[in-house]
Amino acid sequence: MKRRALLGSFASAASLALLGLVPTRGLGQGGLDGLTVAVPFGRFDPRAPHCSSNTGLSRTLAFVRDNDRDFINGVDYGLSLAAADRQLDYVSMNADNSAESMVEHLREMQARQVGGLVTAPVDPMKSAPILQELLRAGTYVGTIVPPPATTILNAPQYLTGKVLAEAAAAHIRDTMQGRANVVLLTHDSMQFLSPRFAAMRDVFREMPEVAIVADISPVTVTEKGGYDTMTNILIAEPQIDVVLGADTVVLGALAALRDTGMARPDQFVGGIDGEREAVAELSQPDSPYKTSISLASAIFGYAMGQHAADWIEGKSIPKAIDVLPFALTAENVEAYRADMADPAKVYADQARLASYLAMYGNTCIGTKDEYVNFPWSSETRF
Repeated sequence: MKRRALLGSFASAASLALLGLVPTRGLGQGGLDGLTVAVPFGRFDPRAPHCSSNTGLSRTLAFVRDNDRDFINGVDYGLSLAAADRQLDYVSMNADNSAESMVEHLREMQARQVGGLVTAPVDPMKSAPILQELLRAGTYVGTIVPPPATTILNAPQYLTGKVLAEAAAAHIRDTMQGRANVVLLTHDSMQFLSPRFAAMRDVFREMPEVAIVADISPVTVTEKGGYDTMTNILIAEPQIDVVLGADTVVLGALAALRDTGMARPDQFVGGIDGEREAVAELSQPDSPYKTSISLASAIFGYAMGQHAADWIEGKSIPKAIDVLPFALTAENVEAYRADMADPAKVYADQARLASYLAMYGNTCIGTKDEYVNFPWSSETRF
């Protein structure tokens, strides 16, 4: 791989440690600070004994979300369906990318004594103290990637990035004679996601005629952030063959390519999250958008909603959930759309559910002090 980094830089290799390769908060194993050292979890056992259901908290499920991107809307959709199916009150609050607003929303939910709360934090460090208070009070807390949580949801981030990069690499070999200028729109400021971009760099490092011409994190993880960043990149390097990143920012980058007349059918534009607009691009003739790596947000949202209800009722639930990367293409997108539209049907079919999610560990209200307070990843090696 040739490197002509016009913008941005490589993430530090030390960031990989932050996915649980080293302890980050001390040596506590339970108590006020929860489990603070990375430990392996076995497979979830749905037959594990129940606990008391006397939490004294309301049968309310809250979703405190970072923004309204389509991926997060999918989580909201799944959670709302699960709440309705389990007769929970449901409330969804949008922080609009403001860490201060998220703290306010979390405090409001704390005052309402909600029994279950799911969050995608804007700033994990600012949210953590309030989440710990909720956890100690017995609230089910599900988080999308960072700790602390009753149940942490993550993806095998390195594998996710590798699946996307290998699809791009195959396209480069098959249609570009192994030569390409690549743009990586990263999210390295969220340290828990950095392995997906490390994987992309590793794949392209093995391709001597591939140049990563920009390796940069947009200011905001939005379409506008992707659009603005790509517009600046095109000023310095108008010949772009491959663009990879989260669907939201990549969709913005694609809009910039189109607006400047730089979009081509032979380009490989691909993202992660399985967002609706990205999925729609897959069915468009001559679209540069070639694949989206689905992280099945409606399905895992529905599962977390079911787990919140189980927790409130004293049942045992997983400590961690892995969202398995699934490369969407024009050939398989219709089946995927059907699954996202009806996550309850997927959840009831254990074989189908297992193609999207893997679950680890067991916990219930009786072991609430053993909440997960380290950056869990199934890719951690012990």
